[in-house]
Amino acid sequence: MICLLHRIDPTQNMARFYRIEVMGDLFGAVTVERCWGRIGARGQRHVASYPSRDEAEHHAERLIRTKARRGYVPAA
Repeated sequence: MICLLHRIDPTQNMARFYRIEVMGDLFGAVTVERCWGRIGARGQRHVASYPSRDEAEHHAERLIRTKARRGYVPAA
């Protein structure tokens, strides 16, 4: 599961991205990788590991809802 969100507001000189990806790792765990920053820049990255895919997807969906409340929309 990959979700790419944008928040663009030219009046505030704001062009941000937020990417959330749920994937398996080499050791059998499931990870949620979050990348964020200004569009066009490399940004920052955080990886969290979960014992099951259900827990990882639940966490990812919660992050997506939080970002949507803050004005992020799915990228076209």
